[in-house]
Amino acid sequence: MTNLGFEHFIDGAFVAADAVIDVINPASEARIGTMPDGDAQLVEHAVTSARAAQQGWSLLPANERGQYLRRIAQGIRNDIPRLARIISTEQGKVLPLAEMEVALSAEYLDYTAEWARRIEGEIVTSDRPGENILLFRRPMGVVAGILPWNFPLFMVIRKVAPALLTGNTVVIKPSEETPYSAHAFARIAAQAGLPAGVFNLIGGLGNSVGQALVAHPGVDMISFTGSSVAGAAIMANAAHNITKVSLELGGKAPAIILNDADIDLAVAAMKTSKTLNSGQACNCTERIYVQRAVHPEFCEKLAAAFNSISFGDPFGETPVEMGPLINRTAVERIEQLVDDARAKGAEVLAGGSLDRREGCYVRPTVLAGTQPDMHILQREIFGPVALVDSIDELDEGIARANDSEYGLSSSIFTRSLGSAMHAIASLKFGETYVNRENFEAIQGFHAGVRRSGIGGADGKHGLYEYTHTQLAYIQG
Repeated sequence: MTNLGFEHFIDGAFVAADAVIDVINPASEARIGTMPDGDAQLVEHAVTSARAAQQGWSLLPANERGQYLRRIAQGIRNDIPRLARIISTEQGKVLPLAEMEVALSAEYLDYTAEWARRIEGEIVTSDRPGENILLFRRPMGVVAGILPWNFPLFMVIRKVAPALLTGNTVVIKPSEETPYSAHAFARIAAQAGLPAGVFNLIGGLGNSVGQALVAHPGVDMISFTGSSVAGAAIMANAAHNITKVSLELGGKAPAIILNDADIDLAVAAMKTSKTLNSGQACNCTERIYVQRAVHPEFCEKLAAAFNSISFGDPFGETPVEMGPLINRTAVERIEQLVDDARAKGAEVLAGGSLDRREGCYVRPTVLAGTQPDMHILQREIFGPVALVDSIDELDEGIARANDSEYGLSSSIFTRSLGSAMHAIASLKFGETYVNRENFEAIQGFHAGVRRSGIGGADGKHGLYEYTHTQLAYIQG
């Protein structure tokens, strides 16, 4: 699949523009197309269109808004093979995972549409005779969604679906690394008859379109998924207009493996965590703390599992478990982290050498014996590298797990309910998984603490992120 095209989508119409940004297939590092870099004028047009459409959209019954989501979901299901190939081409994930992403996107739309009849307010008891106090949930208004590249279609859906159902209109900026999935979504949304201005899409860089969108006074909420550094910058820019932000940022997920754990289960979960999207997910496990009695067995089995991982071009003749990283910069960053750890005494149990073939590949790697002065222990790796160290007891594992500026996902493997509950109560993370891989449910609430973000996504609580409350005091 080559020569993919991109157009902005504003006020119900596709807007052609001069393309200035090359889009690269990370599996081959070949140019697959281009995308335009928008500007402040386009942002103004998109926000103005969204603002004009918002009141009429919010006045529709929620169930009617939900029907639009269902039509879009069906349009996605009708086009799974093509959409999956777009994702694999621009982002590099293997085709089965890309197909899963497309199917999950459609499911997420249908799930969100089910909430149309479940959005609830409250009746609050009054201190005054004859008075009723009612709490309503109202749409924020215009929502700006700024997307990452790691799940390029699903992240569109994750922001658009709850925003639209609750009566907001949206302006989306996809990652410049992966714009074509968002453009394909715009085509499907247009075919579903979504009213003009309700959904808008602008391509461009973060320091042009992203900055203009975040700073725009006509934007009522910003939903961003990406790095903690970028999230902090967005939060600072949003402060000028006191704009609400929902930020899903980085992670440094720890896993604790106790002596009574099912070791084979734990190894399989760690392998899944690091092969899924080549480890390019904010909730993938990066730090593994193993109780000393089972540490040798776990390390031996984990190293064998990582050495068995097949990787390469998702469109190659032989199926592979893992594709490339997103770009050459990501490869070089991980290489530097691994080299720094090795120079400071970390032991390489699997992988370690980076693959210098054509494409942006990193060999799955396991390191043991990390120390506090190693950059790899504190910085987000975002790739197929796992760090394994031994602990004497659960509380030591909890302390080491919490020794991070991030607080998104965590996990524990044990057959003891008491140990699991103690860990859940003590781990300073938004999510804790017990005896399973770190992969959230659409009906849950994917949210972090500390430098992992503010707010969250999915489920009832994720839906309500896109609303504000209004209290009515009615004196009888």
